[in-house]
Amino acid sequence: MKYCCECGAPLIIAIPEGEDRQRHVCEQCGTIHYQNPKIIAGCIPEWEGRILLCRRAIEPRLGLWTLPAGFMELGETLEQAATRETLEEACATVDELHLYTVLSLPHVDQVHVFFRSRLIQPTFAPGLESLETSLFHEDEIPWGELAFSTVRRTLEAFLSDRKHGTFRVRTEHLKPANISSGT
Repeated sequence: MKYCCECGAPLIIAIPEGEDRQRHVCEQCGTIHYQNPKIIAGCIPEWEGRILLCRRAIEPRLGLWTLPAGFMELGETLEQAATRETLEEACATVDELHLYTVLSLPHVDQVHVFFRSRLIQPTFAPGLESLETSLFHEDEIPWGELAFSTVRRTLEAFLSDRKHGTFRVRTEHLKPANISSGT
């Protein structure tokens, strides 16, 4: 960030009064330009014990499988973002959303949030960002072709909890050393 979006003046990097870290600051109009993490919201859509996955048609991780998820938009709730992304990526509608995983990835300035959900009906198709969509039983999940470590962690926890019949909200802070297949 080089210029103020309020007045167009060049920005400096400084610690504003009352703050504890460097920010982009406009010396001309005094605007502090905060940069915050991006939130990725998604679902674990389930139908009769099977989980809906999407094969990515875009980078990053083109051609690999993922849960339907994407960047939250301004003016949305987490649930609305997860529902919208499921519709956009898998042409599927879900309900009964329950918060399940909250995964912090500070090394890429992201927070991934996944909800357990139920497909309203077993109707789905690839959206613009998907090459393919399919329902998978646990033993059919393409573990070696998952796009993101957050998806793997979420699926592993979900399948374990489902076997035990008890679901709890899981939070985790993923460090780069914990990441083997990307974010």
